[in-house]
Amino acid sequence: MHKVSASNQPTPEEFQRRLSDLMRHLQVPPPATGATQPGFDRSAESPEADVATAAFTFARKPRDVKAHLDRFVIQQDEAKKVLSVALCDHYHAVQAALAGRATPNYTKQNIILLGPTGVGKTYLVRSMADLIGVPFVKADATKFSETGYVGGDVEDIVRELVRRADGDIARAQHGIIYIDEIDKLASAPNSSGRDVSGRGVQTNLLKLMEETEVPARSPQDVAGQIQAMMETQRGKKGPATINTKHILFVVSGAFDGLDKLVRKRLREATIGFAAKANAAADAERVLDYMETRDFIDFGFEPEFIGRLPVRVVCQPLAVDDLFHILKTSEGSIIRQYEQDFAAYGIEVLFRDEALRRIAERAGEEKTGARGLMTVCERVLRDFKFELPSTGVKRFVVARELVDQPGAALRQLLAEHDREGRAVMRQLVQEFGERYAKEHGLILRFTDAAADALVGEALEKQLSVRDLCGTKFKDYQFGLKLISTNTGQKEFTLPAEAVAAPDKVLSEWVVASYRKEN
Repeated sequence: MHKVSASNQPTPEEFQRRLSDLMRHLQVPPPATGATQPGFDRSAESPEADVATAAFTFARKPRDVKAHLDRFVIQQDEAKKVLSVALCDHYHAVQAALAGRATPNYTKQNIILLGPTGVGKTYLVRSMADLIGVPFVKADATKFSETGYVGGDVEDIVRELVRRADGDIARAQHGIIYIDEIDKLASAPNSSGRDVSGRGVQTNLLKLMEETEVPARSPQDVAGQIQAMMETQRGKKGPATINTKHILFVVSGAFDGLDKLVRKRLREATIGFAAKANAAADAERVLDYMETRDFIDFGFEPEFIGRLPVRVVCQPLAVDDLFHILKTSEGSIIRQYEQDFAAYGIEVLFRDEALRRIAERAGEEKTGARGLMTVCERVLRDFKFELPSTGVKRFVVARELVDQPGAALRQLLAEHDREGRAVMRQLVQEFGERYAKEHGLILRFTDAAADALVGEALEKQLSVRDLCGTKFKDYQFGLKLISTNTGQKEFTLPAEAVAAPDKVLSEWVVASYRKEN
């Protein structure tokens, strides 16, 4: 869609006049006095409801927050400490403001998270929001544009926060907004493509992160504007704007190339702290030495990066970290696979050696914890496809299965087939025992006959008991006749009797008359 010229846009007064004309044209009648419109909850208009909606309490301490994050996110201890302190400072200030206690010296601690993909950045922020019970919205910075005519409007994320709060604007006004891939908005001189738009989006986000009033309904949402006007005519006036003063903003990105800028600055430094840091310029944790000027050189506006005072670096995950994520994290992907198989009545056990091998292979993916899902899906997808249609009720994931899932699946199915066939052969012999009790005649099957019955039952997906009952349902009459003629009480059925039961029985009966004569 092309960008619309501002000259073509109606002024607010003209837009309101057009809506008024439309409403008169539609001749929407005003509601009767005291009438309740469908879908409109009058109870929400009471002052008591407003007070309850605005209520907010926060009594967490940084150690409490970190202990909660430790349950879900492995490693990143320093990041968890910084986030825990920032979160507590922010929501203690929010609580004080809602209680009417001024905090003139407080600066909102919006956060910027740095780190490669799959290290737990999103999980950290989502877990914090879940802990304190505030609405949470995640957005992708690359989806925004400066004006909103191309791409999304940055104000839409604030409106989405209201939707996540079930329309409760008071609750949404102290939620958490998380914007990923913020590094893609950088407009460094040596970059191309998104320079102008990126700078404009930075400016728009800057307004949100400070304090601004966002219209509860988007100007481009004609249907919403009509609904608002209809509600105004009915005498209902809902909140028109959303204040962003107490919304916590967290942005994140991989920031590829920022480490080079930090190293360059450290190498050029000759005095002070930076000189001591020169030895660490090539170290893995070089981003620990980042400064505001590095973000500016990377392509961010000084005012924008200045509104993100809390900087958190998430470190890459080693194989040991990935192993502990699988084994100890409450959000381990292994729990999901256990539930997936359990839905089909199948139990799965993951041995530590298998978890270690999955972690090793995930490390080769270079996508952090996301690699765990990639490896697990590749290893177990055929098991999830095949096993629900079999009688397998449990299996063990060992290291060999991770390395050669195809061979392990074939072996599992073969073992299950052997076990199943052995059970079915026992059922065939049991049929003969029951036959003796019911008819006083002993009916036995050769191994070849039992195998033939098992094979046919599997091929036709029938119960082997039902198959035996169908094939030999009238045998007692012929066998009793033979017994009368010859005194024979025991009969052994060959494989031919499975293929042509009536033919074999007829031949036996004829032969019994010959013996009698």
